[in-house]
Amino acid sequence: MRGAPHRGFAAAIVLTTQRGTPFVYQGDELGMTNPGFTKVDQLHDVESLNHYATAVARGEDPAGVLRALAYKGRDNARIPMPWDASPGAGFTTGTPWLDVHPLSGSVNAAAQVDDPGSVLSHYRRLIALRHAEPCVAHGTFRMLLADHPQLYCFERSFADTRLLVVANLSSAADIVADLSELAAWTSADALVASVAGSTAAPTDPLAPWESRVFRLA
Repeated sequence: MRGAPHRGFAAAIVLTTQRGTPFVYQGDELGMTNPGFTKVDQLHDVESLNHYATAVARGEDPAGVLRALAYKGRDNARIPMPWDASPGAGFTTGTPWLDVHPLSGSVNAAAQVDDPGSVLSHYRRLIALRHAEPCVAHGTFRMLLADHPQLYCFERSFADTRLLVVANLSSAADIVADLSELAAWTSADALVASVAGSTAAPTDPLAPWESRVFRLA
């Protein structure tokens, strides 16, 4: 993942720079995706199983019901945490109640912990920012470009400090935050960027799933 924008980076930016307490489910901090359940016997969540049985009984297509559960069922957040690339993902040497993620051999904590360009390292930088910068925890929130189809852009303010968050939440390339008031941010400091070493300005084009945080004091 080094040197390339990734959905996990953008999700981390948007989650951890909001007001309130961010909740990170196991695997979120690695950029882990849903496991992609393909059979109903892979599910263990009682609500999902009951929904599947009820929906199929009333005539819904079983494959369609399973696709919906694979997309948003609760078991997606309950698979074993992928600690390493071993057969049990470092979670167990036995048989887990849910299968390990099919990508756990490459997307796991051991593979990212010493990589400064990983999603895990990105989360660490953002959590450190929350602890170091009162504006993240206590600042006001102002949405910018609320109707933009790709950008999620907002400003946080506290005392004499302002933070700007710009994230391209799409696969579209060269997206620009076209907002005249961003001209004041040209001298802002880039605090966190999803592309390693990026010194881009707030109005510079963003790559797919690229995200940045700026500070103006």
